[in-house]
Amino acid sequence: MSTSDATADAEAHPRFAEALRELGLDVEVRRFPEATRTAAEAAAAIGCELSEIVKSLNFEADGSPVLVLMDGSSRVDVERVRAELGAAKVKRAGAELVRETTGYAIGGVPPFGHRTKTRVLADRGLLDHAVVWAAAGTPHTVFPLDPASLIGHAGGTVVDVREHAK
Repeated sequence: MSTSDATADAEAHPRFAEALRELGLDVEVRRFPEATRTAAEAAAAIGCELSEIVKSLNFEADGSPVLVLMDGSSRVDVERVRAELGAAKVKRAGAELVRETTGYAIGGVPPFGHRTKTRVLADRGLLDHAVVWAAAGTPHTVFPLDPASLIGHAGGTVVDVREHAK
């Protein structure tokens, strides 16, 4: 990637930058002129495989927020999430709830550094990679980290919640 495509050590969202400081993490935050709201946009901008992108997907399980970390090439199986949580009902969280609980807008939600403590499920497929890329609090910023550290800092439980071919 050329430096004209991204600005190295760009500013992450202030809340996320503070979380990085509190965790003692020194990661390279890259900012892109075009939004990287979708996994495909992020992979194209970074120049990595789609599966190396971490999607931070917000759900409501019986009214409580849940964050699911999923690789960019897979889809969440909501029934598996429901079963994993022992919940009666799981649905995608609306934009208002996402911003209220995480402090970030959809498309820029990082895996940690949220406004409120949220239960985190991390699909085990993320562990198939040496490095993964996640949002740094804005639709224009991303950062790399090894998946085990990322899941650990997010307080995530490793589970199998991706859709499998029928």
